[in-house]
Amino acid sequence: MIVVAVTTLISLRKKSRRGSSPAAPSPRTSRTNRSPLYNRFRPTRNARRSTAPIIVLFGNRSLAWPLAFISSVISLIISVLLIISVREGGYISYTLGGWAPPLGIEYRIDATNAFVLMLISTISSVVLPFAYTSINDEIRSRDHSLFYACWMLCFTGLLGMVATGDVFNVFVFLEISSLSTYVLIAQGASKDRRALTAAFDYLIMGTIGATFFVIGLGMLYMATGTLNMADLADRIADQGANRTIRSGFAFIIVGMGLKVAMFPLHLWLPKAYTFAPSAVTVFLSATATKAALYVVMRFIFSIYHPDFSFAKNTLEIIFLPLAIIAMFSASFVAVFQINLKKMLAYSSIAQVGYMLLGIAILSEAGLTASLLHMFNHGFAKALLFMGAGVLVLKAGGSFYTQISGMGRKMPITSGAIVIGGLSLIGVPGTAGFLSKWLLVQAAFERSSDNSLFLIVALSIVLSSLLAVIYVWRIFEVLFLREADKSIPSSEAPIMMLIPMWILAGSCIWFGISTDLLYDVANQAALNLLDGSMGMSGSILDLGVK
Repeated sequence: MIVVAVTTLISLRKKSRRGSSPAAPSPRTSRTNRSPLYNRFRPTRNARRSTAPIIVLFGNRSLAWPLAFISSVISLIISVLLIISVREGGYISYTLGGWAPPLGIEYRIDATNAFVLMLISTISSVVLPFAYTSINDEIRSRDHSLFYACWMLCFTGLLGMVATGDVFNVFVFLEISSLSTYVLIAQGASKDRRALTAAFDYLIMGTIGATFFVIGLGMLYMATGTLNMADLADRIADQGANRTIRSGFAFIIVGMGLKVAMFPLHLWLPKAYTFAPSAVTVFLSATATKAALYVVMRFIFSIYHPDFSFAKNTLEIIFLPLAIIAMFSASFVAVFQINLKKMLAYSSIAQVGYMLLGIAILSEAGLTASLLHMFNHGFAKALLFMGAGVLVLKAGGSFYTQISGMGRKMPITSGAIVIGGLSLIGVPGTAGFLSKWLLVQAAFERSSDNSLFLIVALSIVLSSLLAVIYVWRIFEVLFLREADKSIPSSEAPIMMLIPMWILAGSCIWFGISTDLLYDVANQAALNLLDGSMGMSGSILDLGVK
């Protein structure tokens, strides 16, 4: 798989050297270029997973986007139906190949992963109409089929990581999403050659993370003889003092920490988000780190469980201080950035700190807040990166000097950016307020047992003030500076505005009507705290086994 990714990156680098308008490749050459991807990721009976090879097989740019969009919408509908089915408890189990778990591979859906599946599917469905216009400016037309194929592979990998009940399958889907992500980031080389370096850096860091992760899985298998998550939970509970199991936990957390962009394992993220095509940055910022964070939650709460002393100590001694450091350090760096996309990238690192903090608080309220912030941040950050993408399209870049005064020329676009910024801060009436308020509340609840959590609550408030500073800089640049008169006064295309305002409306709606989202997140948190993949509930009679 790594060879495929490296080969693709080299191929893109060679294309960028030849210029942006070479003759179209012959059918034979095209078939050669796409065969590694097609052979590596063969279609299955699942419609979502068959879309990417179909796009590559047809090689038709006019069919690529509709196929990707329809598949994303279908996945969204399915995820909504799943979350309705498991919202009140219980789980859905689906076995592959006719082998019952723990011997066979199992997909297991409960309220927790259904919640994350809905987030990923929603973001993909909303971002693809935005991408339709965005990539025409940032990616060569001959690469559009490859772009959408890699998009669907990444989408599939993220969904698979979340839905599977087998830990080795988590690794498989992690690699599928990662390898396609490297190629997606490298597509930005058409606009900025530094995208190739960003993709290569992420490739190296991602490979290290995946290696750590699979070593940890090997240790678990060596100690327990199983890879099924529910079965692992039962066997680990019987031998929690086993050093191999403890070592496996450490390797897994470090490996997934790289994918989560947990401080100080975040070094790949700023460049990747800055130089990737705008649509790719929107999708990754809202989904990739969230799926990886879900895996971390699943291992800590479902497979090991906090009663496992090593896991509890990791949360209190490592996660908690690193989360607080990330909240302040990344926000502080964001304040001094002069590039909008890079500023938002550092902001993402800080927001991951809030999510990790909710996990480290180790309570129902903290975990609910973490899941809510995962969802709210996904929407707000996707909206802000969409705004950055529109500004790149109109102004030719995202440096503050390039986008000065664009708010007065593009009031509809800028209005959506303002809403996203307010939600990111956590202003009352926006979705971001609820999750941050719950985080503060959870910290105060824990302060009755440990007074240090008063400092944690104060840290949440103070770090949010730093967010006020760097978000204010966006408003100041857009509305209070003189605009470049050479840039024409025109709004973004309608295909970009509609997704932006869908997300902007969602940020306001979920900030006012909080019950539905809170109830779903709270049930997801309870599922995690109950233990092994919904084993405390009952299997739902939905015609699946």
